[in-house]
Formats: sequence, C-alpha cells, structure tokens
Amino acid sequence: MKRGFLFRRKKAANLSPLRQECKKHEAAARRTRRRLVLMSLCFCSLYVVIFGRLVHYGQESGDIAQNSGPEIINMAARPDIIDRNGLLLATDIKTDSLYAEPRRIFDVDETIERLSLVLPELDWDTTYRRLKTDKGFVWLERGLTPQQRAGIEALGLPGIGFRKETRRFYPGGETASHILGLVNIDNTGIAGMEKYIDNAGLIDLREAGLADPAALEPVQLSIDIRVQAIVRDELSQAMQRYSAIAAGAVVLNAKTGEVVAMVSVPDFNPNNPVQALEKDRLNRMSAGAYEMGSTIKSFTTAMALDSGLFKLNTPVDASKPLKFGSQTVHDFHGKYRPLTVAEVFRFSSNIGSAKEAEAVGIPGHRAFLKRLGLLDRMKTELPEVAHPLEPRRWKKVNSATIAFGHGVAMTPLQTAVGAAALMNGGKLLAPTFLKRDAVQAQEAATQVIKPQTSRDMRYLYKLNADIGSGRRATVAGYRVGGKTGTAEKLVNGRYANDVRFNAFLAAFPMDNPAYIVLTIIDEPKPEEGKLSATAGLNAAPMTANIIRRSATFLGIAPDFDKEKAPVLAATAGAH
Repeated sequence: MKRGFLFRRKKAANLSPLRQECKKHEAAARRTRRRLVLMSLCFCSLYVVIFGRLVHYGQESGDIAQNSGPEIINMAARPDIIDRNGLLLATDIKTDSLYAEPRRIFDVDETIERLSLVLPELDWDTTYRRLKTDKGFVWLERGLTPQQRAGIEALGLPGIGFRKETRRFYPGGETASHILGLVNIDNTGIAGMEKYIDNAGLIDLREAGLADPAALEPVQLSIDIRVQAIVRDELSQAMQRYSAIAAGAVVLNAKTGEVVAMVSVPDFNPNNPVQALEKDRLNRMSAGAYEMGSTIKSFTTAMALDSGLFKLNTPVDASKPLKFGSQTVHDFHGKYRPLTVAEVFRFSSNIGSAKEAEAVGIPGHRAFLKRLGLLDRMKTELPEVAHPLEPRRWKKVNSATIAFGHGVAMTPLQTAVGAAALMNGGKLLAPTFLKRDAVQAQEAATQVIKPQTSRDMRYLYKLNADIGSGRRATVAGYRVGGKTGTAEKLVNGRYANDVRFNAFLAAFPMDNPAYIVLTIIDEPKPEEGKLSATAGLNAAPMTANIIRRSATFLGIAPDFDKEKAPVLAATAGAH
C-alpha cells in the first residue's frame, strides 16, 4: 500500500511540463461548459415565463394597445340627476379619449399634421411638447366623438391609441346650468348640485370602492324642467327687449320651500364648461348679493304690523322728507300727506317705511330681518350662496334706508324665501333643490310672523297688483299679487338714478298662495317710446309672462270667478 502510493507520486512528478499544462486547459473547459449550460437554462426559463405572460394577456384582451395607460375604474361613475317628474337632467356616457405613446412615434411633425386633419382645433405647440418626450403614455384629446375616432383610426398612425372614459352629459344644455353645476375632466363635481352630490356621500363611496354605476340611485331634484325652460326663455327675451346686462328669476313653492325653477342669464352650457369661467356667468339668484329696492318694503310693512304698533289703517306722517345729517329721504311719487300703512305700501313711500322702522326701533328692526333669514347666509344644498351684507353698526339713517331697500344686500333667492313666510301663514322654510313633500316641509318649518300678519300682507299684495305699481304683473284667472322694487345702483360711490337693479316679488293665487315668483333685471334701458325703466315697466311684465306660461305645469288652473272676489285683510288689522 505504501509502496504503490509512493510510486504514483513519483510517476506524476516525472510528467512533462506540456502534459501538465494540457490538463489545466481541459479542467477550465469543463468548468466553462457547465456555466454555459446553467446560463442557457436560466435564459430558457425566463423566456418561458415571458411567453406565458404574453399568452395570459392575449387571452384577457385581444388588443394590448387598449390596455396601455391608466386604468379606468368604476369610481368615476356618477348617479343620474332627474327632475321632479323623472325627466333626465344629467347622466354618464362612455366616450373615447385619444392618447399617445411618444416612444413609438417616429415622426412627430407628421403625426401632428395628420391628426389636425381630423382635429382642426388641436394645439400644435402643446401636442408637440407632449410627443417629444420619452414617456410611455400622454393624453392628447379627451371626449372624442365617434366620427373623430373613426377618422383618426383611418390615419393608421403608430403610437396612437384610444381609451374608453366616462363623461358627464347634460341633455338640456344651458337650461338648468346654474342648478346642476358641472364636473371636471375626471367626472368630479366642482359646482352646483354636482358638487353637492359628491359632498353628500359620493366621494366616500368612491374611496370605499362602492360607486358601482348599477347601484347608484338617481338623484331627484325639486325643479320642473318644463317650467325651468319657460323661465329661461322669458329671461333671455327680456334681456334683449330691455337691453339689460343680466336677468334672473326663481319660482318657489310657498308651502314646501322647493325651488321649482331658478335661472340666471347669461348662463353657460355645462357640456362646454369653459363658458362657466367667463365673469358674467355668475349665478345672480343665489351667489350674488344686491340691494333689493322696494321689495324690502314687504318686510318693513310686515314688521310694523307684526309688532302690534300698527294696523292697516294706522296713519303714518309722510308729508315731508326726513333728514339725517346731510342725507335726506324723499318719496319717488310723494303724496305729501299722512298715509295709512296700506297706502305706505301701495304708494311705496320711502318716508312712511322709514317712519315704521323708526317706531319699531333699531334692535327690533334688525331682529325681525334676522328672524326671516335675511341677514344670514342662506342654508340650502347649492354650494354657491353669497353672504348678505349689512352695516357693521346700525344707526338711525341705516335703519331708515334699509326700511326701503337700500343699505343692506341679500341674494334674490333668500328674498323670495322670506316672502314665502309672509304669504304662507308665517312659516319660514329653508329652500331646497331636492324634492320634498308638505309633511317634511312642515316638520322643518319655523313660525316667524303671526298668521294675521300674513293675511294682511296677502291683502296688500293683491291690492298693489290691482291698483298699485304691480298692475302689469296681473294674469287673468290667477289672482297675482306682488311688490315692485327699483333700486338705484352705486356708480363711483354714488347712487345713479339712471342705472338700476329692478325686481318684482309676486305670489299667486292670492287667496291661498302656492308659489312665489321673483324676477330681477340688471341695468335695463327704457323701451322705445318710454321715458323710464322702472320695475313696473319691465320686471312686472316678466313675472306675468312666466306665470301665464307655467301655471298649468304648476298645477294651478285659472279661476275667473275667484278673480273678481276681493282678498280680505285680517279683521283685527282692518279696524
């Protein structure tokens, strides 16, 4: 054993240096072959995995290009919006959007040039910057029409694809734009009831992954789209007829607080949201605060009667102007004699209204307006609501001017809401844009004036329409009553007597008022052949036209027998 071992050692030691070198090369070659086999196995395994994944994707979708870009998920869905009768106001539709993969585009200039044949409004500079990047995905155009998609597909451009997206569609266009609001490019509500819907729970559903389109119930509004269309048509005509810069109106259910129609023109088409950014598209009915002129005398008269200090035949001295330092309160059509409370209202006496406020006192005056919700920001579903404006500190002159509609600014909508309380028996109802029945309304109502005061105010409204400044608002068979308001606007810090904000505040039918109609017209000009442009000449006829055309849709039938019967004042107030 020992000898053999020594022999082998000696034999190896006697090998030539060339043989030893060959042995080393053979060992290195074996190691290299093993490494190559191992690397080949690795690459084969990798290709098998890639092939398997490609087969998997191919089974899921035949068009891999369609799976490029961000994934579209159901969280972008929104519920339909319908009117009080179930007619569709807003819905989601599927549209095609155009995207590009810049890495796959060989000639950017040619691509843009050919796309512009189908999309002539395509921004060349913006598109060029997007396509000159090395990104894998960029949006080029959202919301294509089927014709546009077909035209782009026919171009056969490499690196160009389409994605299905959800887009909001408003069948009525401008008709209810300020109420419905609009959404952004990602189908998120940014204004109007669309924004309210998001804030009322849709965002939470999206975050929880529960915003399945099939599970979203329609949101039913209080508006009647038929009446809404009538109101918009009348306002558009009035703007042209009186060369005004804006006009607006609201039709309010006096017994439920439901907004049945509300329009402010100029408006916008929510299908083309760029228009909404223009400065004159403000929703003047709820998002603008204005001095409402003599319509505020409705509240001053109601305050005087409700205080117990006045009755309809109580005399008020309006024989001479009132002076407050350098300021003087005049009557537009002065009678220069004592007037009863009823006459103060009928003749729209500034002096008489100021005297009524003076008798009630500043604390009582402010408290009454606050009780009717006229000095606080109105609470309703619509997000666009302006804060009323009032003097920081009320002095006698402030109370006097506020009594006839100057010195305090509020939204037209909240003016109508306050007037509803004067007409419906004295109950203040928060306005709503959602359908609400009478039982729900009464549960939320607040008694703010005496029923007797409400009866007196109904009498005065009808009297003013029959023989006062509201004659042009009457509609045969519908027993309309109301109050005009002609407010001079501030121009360079001074009131201008030829620049006006006019309003007419109406109710009908006056024996049992069901609806309040308030119209406004901003900076109207006199019609041809007329020397003036007061509210009785423009805002009142606008109101009459709206009532005449929409009363049937509102469920109010004409009654010509009742038209002849007088509306009686409360017995206690007539003494």
